[in-house]
Amino acid sequence: MSFEPSFEDQELLAETVERDSARMTPRELTAGALVAAAFAASVLGLWLLRPPHSFSLVPAALCFAVLVLSMLVRFDTPFGFTDATQLGFVPLLFALPLALVPVAVAVALALAWLPEVRTGELKPARLVQIPWSSFFAVGPVAVFALAGIEPQHAGPFILAGALAAQFLVDLTVSGMYRLSVRGVAVSVAFRADWVYLIDTALACIALVVAEDVHRTPFVVLALAPLLGLLAVFARERHQRLQSMLELSSAYRGTALVLGDVIEADDGYTGEHCKSVVTLCLELAERLNLSPERQRNLEFAALLHDVGKIAIPKEIINKPGKLDPHEWTIIKTHTLEGQKMLDRVGGFMRQVGLIVRSHHERWDGSGYPDGLAGEQIPLEARIVACCDTWNAMRTDRPYRNALSAEVAVAELLANAGKQFDPHVVDTFITMVAPAPAAASAAPAPALRAPAGLIPGRAES
Repeated sequence: MSFEPSFEDQELLAETVERDSARMTPRELTAGALVAAAFAASVLGLWLLRPPHSFSLVPAALCFAVLVLSMLVRFDTPFGFTDATQLGFVPLLFALPLALVPVAVAVALALAWLPEVRTGELKPARLVQIPWSSFFAVGPVAVFALAGIEPQHAGPFILAGALAAQFLVDLTVSGMYRLSVRGVAVSVAFRADWVYLIDTALACIALVVAEDVHRTPFVVLALAPLLGLLAVFARERHQRLQSMLELSSAYRGTALVLGDVIEADDGYTGEHCKSVVTLCLELAERLNLSPERQRNLEFAALLHDVGKIAIPKEIINKPGKLDPHEWTIIKTHTLEGQKMLDRVGGFMRQVGLIVRSHHERWDGSGYPDGLAGEQIPLEARIVACCDTWNAMRTDRPYRNALSAEVAVAELLANAGKQFDPHVVDTFITMVAPAPAAASAAPAPALRAPAGLIPGRAES
């Protein structure tokens, strides 16, 4: 997640917040148990490879206390949080026998999580995720153990290798957990975040302190002011992200309320809009729209006819052809819809631009702005195609629903005129078998009023 989270990051973060306070699913419990078993096996292997030796209690206790404090300084990420662990972890590597370090990290993490468990923000069952969050400690410990050297005697190459091993283990274990439990794409699950850059910077600072921790144990407490400063930044970021999620939720709630208003105002229009949403989202997947554009498209499809609330019902439900004056009035519904969504604000302004343009035509003869071709937002071109398909495939006051074959033929006949040809081709492969689409290529002329007759193409 970047410093300015994308829409996809916000969605993942919202899901994480909801998940943390919910009961764990069987899949989460199973994944947690497997990771815990792997963690225990790794700790046992390191213990056998390099058994613990005697150590000084005071430096170890002070480093452990700083580690717990560092784990309380948390920065939100899409899959949970990251913290300032490096400031306590690096000195602990120098103060404790290597085999004890992963165990100490797990215990420190449990202590840091207890306040949230007590307040109910975190379900007790979530403690099963401690081994997953502690696995990063295995990487550097393994490097030092395999090299047969204590951290305080290691050279720069060994230290750099230990840090790289920490990041590699953390990214691998976290990625596998996200992939199996959250079901996200591989590119998202194994995405290297900015947090590793922060960890590298903190590790460099902590290393300076760690090299003196045996001679001057209390030097580790010099990290406390830095932890306090980071805590202020972490809290500010948490509040900002929470406000962002709440605002996004408010926008969504407003959109859904408007959708309910449309349905209450006119049952057909409401059901029609919901059907168009389904078609648009499936088509958007095939056209590889980004998550943010899919969100805008979803709400534009749901609210593309919201402006019809301002249109007299005798015009909306007129069984015959509209006269020029009525046609002029009904064409204002795109502008009225945009005005309503502009008042909502936020990303709904982007949705309003799509709503405004969903009756533009590929050849430039549409309304309200006479846009043509690529000037028309892609989302509006998708809505136009799906909107028209759904209108043709449902009963209307002035005609019965058209067959799939006739509707496909109508889309093909108007590709390059009313519709984006690429959008039409992709849509037809989605809704019609290849043979049916091929046989429909020579589009038959449709008798009135079954086709897309000017004045009745509204849906």
